[in-house]
Amino acid sequence: MTKQYPRRDLLRWSVAAAVPAMGIALTSRASAQPKPEPGADKLTAYQDGPQIWVRWNNHLVTSYRAHPTQKYPYFYPLAGPVSGLSLTTETSVPYPHHRSLLFACDRVNGANYWQGPVPLGQIVSEGATLGKVTPESAEILDRCAWRPPGKPVVMSDQRKFTIRIVNPRLRFVDAEIRWTAVQDVTVQKTNHSLFAVRAAPDIIPWAGGTLVNSEGQSGEKATFGQKAAWCCYWGKRQGAAGDVVEGIALLDHPANPWAPSPWFTRDYGFISPTPFNFQDKPWQLSAGQSVSLKYRVVLFAGDPKEAEIARIYGEWAV
Repeated sequence: MTKQYPRRDLLRWSVAAAVPAMGIALTSRASAQPKPEPGADKLTAYQDGPQIWVRWNNHLVTSYRAHPTQKYPYFYPLAGPVSGLSLTTETSVPYPHHRSLLFACDRVNGANYWQGPVPLGQIVSEGATLGKVTPESAEILDRCAWRPPGKPVVMSDQRKFTIRIVNPRLRFVDAEIRWTAVQDVTVQKTNHSLFAVRAAPDIIPWAGGTLVNSEGQSGEKATFGQKAAWCCYWGKRQGAAGDVVEGIALLDHPANPWAPSPWFTRDYGFISPTPFNFQDKPWQLSAGQSVSLKYRVVLFAGDPKEAEIARIYGEWAV
């Protein structure tokens, strides 16, 4: 005869038997977890096809996006050093064609390399690569062809970007670009030209943030068309714990051909040292000729005075 056991005893024995098994499973799962990769607490960079990722302490700093189907290569995000939130937007209204941090131009021999469908003009990466990578910095190298699809190349550029972690509250993105005419080139007057930033919605004047330039002028009305060494946006971050204040500054090197350039500025979040919007006649560059351009993007915590943007510009500009 089979002995009958109370249900309470059966339940107690089942739980007791399950606990060691669970312990074994948990121990096995824990032992299977990957160990921290050496150096992950510093700057790391890796490439996945046409996209390059840069991280600091295993948190994303930025990504260079250069897929051949895009209008042009661009950076997104550009993470604030304290919040981790991007200081730029990949696309926002108005003018959703702006892509975070970009180098492009409209009205180049009649083609549009800034906005609109790809058939109007496209800046095509010929293969971005990682250059030198250290525990504090990473180089991104690229060569781009400017052409309407299926037509001869009009211009080309060679670009080097250096991303550098300066300290826990400060990061740089340095751009060195050599822009070359493959054909004789004419650029008509346009407000869509060269290096530009489209800032995140929470740090722009429309949302209570501040737009200021190197001359102390503030807001779109005061800064638009004014010559300046740099412009920046800054403000309190929405979605970050505490009262985090961060900003992004774009610096125009004094050796650039049009420096000090008048700036195209907007309270909705767009800044660019844009010489072609203020020229009296078309700009021309003969086939085989080049111009060299340098810019610095500063990602900072605090306000521009606290981040010492003026000092940073002075040291970089020598």
